[in-house]
Amino acid sequence: MSLIPEVLTSRELLVNLTLREVKGKYKRTALGQLWSLLNPLALMVVYTLVFSVIIRIDPGPGDPSGIDIFAIWLMCALLPWSFFTNVVNGGMSALVGNENLIKKVYFPRYVLIVASALASTYTWTIEMAVLAVAILLVGGNVLPYLPLVLLAMVVLLVFSLGVAMAMSVANAYFRDTQHLMSILFMVWFYLTPILYPVAEVQRQSDRVGPVLGDVTIVDIYRLNPMEGFSDVFRSLLYDNRLPAWGSVLECVAWAVAAFAVGAWVFQRHQRRLAEVL
Repeated sequence: MSLIPEVLTSRELLVNLTLREVKGKYKRTALGQLWSLLNPLALMVVYTLVFSVIIRIDPGPGDPSGIDIFAIWLMCALLPWSFFTNVVNGGMSALVGNENLIKKVYFPRYVLIVASALASTYTWTIEMAVLAVAILLVGGNVLPYLPLVLLAMVVLLVFSLGVAMAMSVANAYFRDTQHLMSILFMVWFYLTPILYPVAEVQRQSDRVGPVLGDVTIVDIYRLNPMEGFSDVFRSLLYDNRLPAWGSVLECVAWAVAAFAVGAWVFQRHQRRLAEVL
């Protein structure tokens, strides 16, 4: 049985697990769900101070929005990145954290990964809504593009789910996976145009020239799937324009490929998870 039918037949379990994740994340904290806003705001303040005041990176005003606020430009890519890493990290810990449940009763193991991802989506939606309001307050015309932003969020969710399913299986077999991923995410973060514009990479690529035949540094750089997602979200939110079709197709292709591979890996191993854990 494929992933989608299995999840649909376990809708009630999925809803209950998602609600448990949402309610339990900030249980017994004074600020509750406000922590979901304070964490990215703290990162925004630190990165804005370092990269727009000290190092002075200037991405330029949005075209054609005219918005010229580094903090908003930063958040348009930082929030999708944070969501992606939260889904993958949550997926890796979902199986290990529910080891007793998996060993006691059979149910579609996919549900644990999907529930964790939906809980992260709930938090991300709140963060993106606050960002949209901030863009409106500074004069951005983001309202016509919100439906496309929602579609982009769904595509990123599919991509993140695919990676999370594959990594959750790897972590069940090799617990070192979660530690290796933390290092990979640190490197991946700085290889993604979150703190600096792609124009900086293009400038260095033009200076160095081809590195392998006709292949340039920027050609290799654009193989990063999160580069395409960053471009799409910044185009819609910061620039208030339609993203390039190349970036859109790239994101969809990565999402379909990641989900297909992740679902295949998970389906092959899910019946053995009780033994492995």
